[in-house]
Amino acid sequence: MALRPALALTTGEPAGIGPEIAAAVAAGHPEVRLVLLGDRALLSQRAQALGCSADWPDFDPQRDDDVALLHLPLATHAEPGRLDPANAGYVLRLLDAAVDGCLAGSFAAMVTAPIHKGVINDAGVADGFFFGHTEYLAQRTGTGQVVMLLAGSGMRVALATTHLPLAEVPAAITPQGLSRTLRILDHDLRHKFGIAAPRILVAGLNPHAGEAGHLGREEIEIIEPTLAALRAEGLTLIGPLPADTLFNTKQLARGDAVLAMYHDQGLPVLKYASFGHGVNVTLGLPLIRTSVDHGTALDLAGRGTADPGSLHAAVRLAAGLVARQGRAD
Repeated sequence: MALRPALALTTGEPAGIGPEIAAAVAAGHPEVRLVLLGDRALLSQRAQALGCSADWPDFDPQRDDDVALLHLPLATHAEPGRLDPANAGYVLRLLDAAVDGCLAGSFAAMVTAPIHKGVINDAGVADGFFFGHTEYLAQRTGTGQVVMLLAGSGMRVALATTHLPLAEVPAAITPQGLSRTLRILDHDLRHKFGIAAPRILVAGLNPHAGEAGHLGREEIEIIEPTLAALRAEGLTLIGPLPADTLFNTKQLARGDAVLAMYHDQGLPVLKYASFGHGVNVTLGLPLIRTSVDHGTALDLAGRGTADPGSLHAAVRLAAGLVARQGRAD
């Protein structure tokens, strides 16, 4: 019998809730072949505190275990709620092992628990400033551009720009960047989500989508011409639409996904509707990657009260994308 595809689950910042919600998900997902990436002692401790089994065998690519562990040791003891820069390198090693396994074919997808950008930057272990999972995975895989998409409550919201100060957003909205983003979004909606003819709702940058140029000219000079050019290539793009009225049931029914111009234009709406059950997906990578819609929740770490719902959803979506990819192949 052929082995089931293995999903790598990186357990994230060791001082946060990642290890315990990963242990909770491992206890509740026997229907997928799940590989936890992290320190065995840390994960066993958090699992036992939850009353979950930690009897995970070491990962063997040739064995079809429901749950296995790829042990990667901490640099130093991790105390719940207390960040330690000494473990920043450990967090990146988890990501590197998952990426390498996906590219080598050992893993069919990677799912990531939350990490803490601040402590990684404090440690100075990343090559340059560490912006987050999305940007790191793009750099690690040599991908020129990726797109962040969050899914939940029937919505899919992608971002034209991600972790930028608001003052830098207008200059980052360029015809070239917007074109690449929309092409990636259209491609992955087709090939990863199985949507034959995606319809994408595109938000304007300014209030009221610029109010015919009275509240900004980015829509007239950049966004509208870019959408027109891409429509000529066959993309179905609706917009630019005023963001304050885009997220209503009637408008959303017209599209399969929304492209917001910046982080806090699109994500607060989706997270309000689905927080704790939303999923972050990185589009454009040569691998499948999903993640949670929340952070490390240091104040909850070690208490056993953190909700694993978003991580459960991320695992389910990754498994669904893998299965769809397998059927397409």
